[in-house]
Amino acid sequence: MARQAPIDVKLRAVDSVAIHRLLQVEAMDAPAGDLYQDWSNEFITYNQALPAEHRIDLRQFHMPCDSRVVNSHYGYRRQFGRNHYGTDIKVYMGDTIRAAFSGKVRVVQNQGRKGYGKYVIIRHPNGLETTYGHLSKQLVRPDQVIKAGEPIGLGGSTGFSTGPHLHFETRLLGEKIDPEKLFCFEAGDVRGDFYIYRRNGRSQLMAAHDVSRLPETAEDAVSKAEESRAYQQQRMASRSNRSQVYKVRKGDTLTQIAKKHGITVDRLCQLNHISKLKALRPGQILKCS
Repeated sequence: MARQAPIDVKLRAVDSVAIHRLLQVEAMDAPAGDLYQDWSNEFITYNQALPAEHRIDLRQFHMPCDSRVVNSHYGYRRQFGRNHYGTDIKVYMGDTIRAAFSGKVRVVQNQGRKGYGKYVIIRHPNGLETTYGHLSKQLVRPDQVIKAGEPIGLGGSTGFSTGPHLHFETRLLGEKIDPEKLFCFEAGDVRGDFYIYRRNGRSQLMAAHDVSRLPETAEDAVSKAEESRAYQQQRMASRSNRSQVYKVRKGDTLTQIAKKHGITVDRLCQLNHISKLKALRPGQILKCS
C-alpha cells in the first residue's frame, strides 16, 4: 500500500492538470462565453444589456506594437466633427502588430478606403474585444485561437487614414471604453491589475489584492456556481477517461486486463511498449486505450 500511494498521488495530479487544460481550451474555444450570447465573423451591434458590473483582468496584457508614441486620443474630434473611439499609436509601414491578450479572432475584414481599412477584431476571455485598424496586411484568419503577443497583422495606412498608424479599440459587449483608461501606452503597461466596469459609470482600476476584498455581487455568485458545475462536469469526464488507465493488482495477467478493457493482448503490449513475457507488478500503471 505504501508503494502504491505515490501512484495515486500522481494520478490525482495528472487529473488536476487535465482539468485545467480542458478549462483553458474551453475558455479559448468560446472566450467570455458567459458574457456574450453571439459569435459572428461580421462587425455586429450587440443587443444585450450590459452587466451591472464586470471585472476585466488586465494582467496578461501585451503591447500591440513596439511604438510608444500616441498620435491621437479617444474622444471627440473637432476637425472631423465626430467621435474617435480608439487610441492611435504611431507605427511604420510593415511594423508587426500583436494581440493585446490571448483570445479568438472574430473578424478579419477590409473596408477598403473607408473606416478601419484592413482590420482585425479579437474576443478575449476577460470580456474585452480589441480592434486593430488600418493594417497593411492581416496575418490571422477568423476563428483562429491566438496567444497574447502573437503577430496578427502589419502596420499600415489603409481605410480612412492620413498616415501609417495603429487604430486600437477596446469594447465590452459593444460598449466603447477609452483604451488609455486601461493602459499606459507610453510605459507599455497596464494602469492596474483589474478594470472594474460598472454600468452606473463608477468604473475603476484596482490591484489584484484589492479586488479580493470586494463584496460578492449576485452576478459573481451565479458565475461561481456555473464555474463549479463546469468543474464537476470536467472532473466526471476526466474520471471516465481515467478508466482507460489501469493500475495492476496482485494476480492480474495481461489476458485478464486486455479482456476487461475490450482490447487484445498485442494491443495492450503495444500501448505500453512491453513484451507479452514481461512480469506485471502490483501498482504498475498500464494504458488501455
